Amino acid sequence: MAQDATVTAADIARLAGVGRAAVSNWRRRHDDFPQPVGGTATSPTFSLAEVQGWLRDQGKLTGSTDDEFLWQDLRRLADDTDMADILGFAGAFLLFLHRTPAAWEQLSGLTDERLAAELPKALGGDVPSDLAVEHVPIVRRLADLAADRGPRDAFEFLRERYLDLHKRRAYETPPAVTALAVRLADPPVKTVLDPACGSGGFLLAALDHTDPGHLLGQEIDADLARLTAIRLALRTDHADVRSGDSLRADAFSAAEADLVATAPPFNDRNWGYEELTTDLRWEYGLPPRTEPELAWVQHALAHTRPGGLAVILMPPAAASRRAGRRIRQQLLRRGVVRAVIGLPLGAVPNMAVPLSLWVLRRPTSAERPPSQVLMAETSDDFAGQALDAWRRFTADPESDLDDPGLAKAVRIIDLLDDEVDLTPSRHITPPATAPAIDQVAERRAQVLELLQTLPGLLPEVDATGEPLNTPLLPISELIRLAHLTVHQPGPTTYPHNGDLPPYVLTAKEVAQGRQPAAADSPAQPGDIVLQTGDVVVPAILRTPAALVIERPGAVLGRHLFLLRPDPDLLDPHYLAGVLRSSLNLRHYATTSTSYRVDVRRTEIPLLSIEEQRRYGEAFHRLHEFSSRLQRAADLGADLARLLNEALVDATLRPTAEDSPERVER
Repeated sequence: MAQDATVTAADIARLAGVGRAAVSNWRRRHDDFPQPVGGTATSPTFSLAEVQGWLRDQGKLTGSTDDEFLWQDLRRLADDTDMADILGFAGAFLLFLHRTPAAWEQLSGLTDERLAAELPKALGGDVPSDLAVEHVPIVRRLADLAADRGPRDAFEFLRERYLDLHKRRAYETPPAVTALAVRLADPPVKTVLDPACGSGGFLLAALDHTDPGHLLGQEIDADLARLTAIRLALRTDHADVRSGDSLRADAFSAAEADLVATAPPFNDRNWGYEELTTDLRWEYGLPPRTEPELAWVQHALAHTRPGGLAVILMPPAAASRRAGRRIRQQLLRRGVVRAVIGLPLGAVPNMAVPLSLWVLRRPTSAERPPSQVLMAETSDDFAGQALDAWRRFTADPESDLDDPGLAKAVRIIDLLDDEVDLTPSRHITPPATAPAIDQVAERRAQVLELLQTLPGLLPEVDATGEPLNTPLLPISELIRLAHLTVHQPGPTTYPHNGDLPPYVLTAKEVAQGRQPAAADSPAQPGDIVLQTGDVVVPAILRTPAALVIERPGAVLGRHLFLLRPDPDLLDPHYLAGVLRSSLNLRHYATTSTSYRVDVRRTEIPLLSIEEQRRYGEAFHRLHEFSSRLQRAADLGADLARLLNEALVDATLRPTAEDSPERVER
């Protein structure tokens, strides 16, 4: 049993109702702030009891934080590895409150000793038969939280906190994707099955968008299956979630659903090829060992009633890998594949590639096989675009639907070539390109606009007459003086088990002065998340480079140093300007073509903060000038290429004003 729960900086921020930057500030400025008791240098953990005491003493607990303190107290009951049992008991209790609120009114009046004895009997089922008396106050606080929020929302709060601790244990498909998968099915949808249900996202979407009579789910992780069963039971009495491996130990072998919607595990070579070679589910061919996704496709079809749909989230490689060609061919020949809908990159976060929804229909015995398949490639409004294309296609499956750049009804016979490639982009008509004159006009306007902004970015300067008499302090000394901290990503930060986070800043982008894109999903444990005002420096460089982060949320990539200055003591743009100079090249190890940065030996002239900001503004403008000049050069080169190509193919011609007599030499 855990003696004291530990909390991260993010937990402390939630407890106090502040941002993580405030917690970092407290650590620097308050000598009595609790010291780390574990974790790593970049992600320390602290004693919950010590943090609670410090926050109370400092008067930093503003507003109600009962839910956060309840969660942390629940964590004190067991190690994080055993939290599923604690959450299972809490979920069973919340389900008891949901179904029999009057029974709790009677029990709540008992003494703690009597309640500890009677509550497990009232809960019944798969919960411990005893409850420690000292834990009864936590149960009463959980009941208070349920009275305030409702049992369903109270459990969602606890479940989300649990998943924060176990990010790699459960991946949740975004609601926009699960909703789209469900809405592709025509009513009535009475039975919905997800054979790899995880946290139950597709089944919850079915509750929100259809009127199912039964929800069936199977999940290989027994703890997660238990929590998902409670999650669904708090919403409906008609859900059945079981644990187990759906391919090896099918819990619903006799079930046929109107809709099978699922996101199966990708690239799982240990899916059961040896044990399942003669399985009757392989109606369209034995899936090769390297094609687990096609095993899941056939498992889903085996559980789809004739005329029903299976909507499966698939990786792009499954549409074209040679090993799966024969099975894709059979799925097409028998009219099973009805649509392949490409989702934009980012629709499913933490995926390095854009995924697709395969829409499959189990044929009825009397129907004629269809002659066409819908191919769609969606963008930002992927749900609206996909539903519109699907409804137009299903309204007249034999029509010549062709929406360039978005969707096309493709003849099945045209797909049955040597590759049987179901990648939508290979079959959709490309959108018409703008006329050459429009492209040239657009590039010309962009180049001229950039060039017009350049003069205003150059700072006004004058001669000082003599060098500044300013001490040079190494970064190591500035760290000791709490002017900044230095961070580097660990060896497991990037990539994440083959999946990239939403956006990882690379050394190449820093060298080019490019800001990272914003991240739209949580980082993994151990990741270093970029904040506004951070300064990032490549660990290996050819010419000095440093980037001040203006868009927070991305993850620090490999071969980069992150310097996080205290803005009250060290201006980020001043720091970056010094690092972009040649001042410190003498401190770096050299190779034939590059420098290896030793960032802690780097020296910074320590001006007053007011002077730093004045210089920092000049450095900032110079960096912006350089970036825009490079952008203008790139666009100018593209403009020249467009003009050259258009003049060669005669889509454009020189005007009279450009005759040789008018060219100045």
